[in-house]
Amino acid sequence: MDKTVVDLTAALADIEDGMVLMIGGFGGAGAPIELIHALIDRFKATGSPGKLTVVNNNAGNGRIGIAAMIDAGMVAKMICSFPRSSDPRAFTEKYLAGEIGLELVPQGTLAERIRAGGAGIPAFYTPTSYGTDLAEGKPVAEFEGRAYVQERWLKADVALLKAELADRHGNLTYRKAARNFSPLMAAAAGLTVVQATKVVEPDEIDPEAVITPGIFVNRVVEVADARQEEALMRDGVAYA
Repeated sequence: MDKTVVDLTAALADIEDGMVLMIGGFGGAGAPIELIHALIDRFKATGSPGKLTVVNNNAGNGRIGIAAMIDAGMVAKMICSFPRSSDPRAFTEKYLAGEIGLELVPQGTLAERIRAGGAGIPAFYTPTSYGTDLAEGKPVAEFEGRAYVQERWLKADVALLKAELADRHGNLTYRKAARNFSPLMAAAAGLTVVQATKVVEPDEIDPEAVITPGIFVNRVVEVADARQEEALMRDGVAYA
């Protein structure tokens, strides 16, 4: 039942080439920067994992986090809503060079596809994207006089998340808006890895306050001094 691991390296074990990674975060809120950077360190040392498909709200900013993964050449495809955010240089350069793929998904649809993956629902219908290029080739059905586009569930091999509190059984709370996609991703991934600002004993989190139950979490590592994406960008950090 104790899901804590000793360090970031142990937390990231078993991530292999070609996997689908869901990475929590809405911009810097909830972004597991230390887990991402530890994975980059492993890639630099071993050449693996590469050819990854990354699912996130955006395609990274600056030269840290997901952008640093892209700069390092680890990412083959992004599935996201906002490939052009505050500083999208890394993704833009690779995309224009034909070195990275993109599946563009409306934000609400992205969240629902992830939720459906965790709930075991293989497909659903939404009016979003009907009549646009994003609906091309997808089944369309009419319900009560309105056209809806069929979207498929989205699942991952691994989810990398950031929590505020975790207990040793993997029950999680998040800091304010940092919860964003993370609870959905935890349910939709085969392996869920969490960096937590603080790890406590199982009786130290009020059960009524738990947002992600431990049943959806496989590994927890404490990162007490986690940095925010925005602060790293202001400091001019370049991780790749």
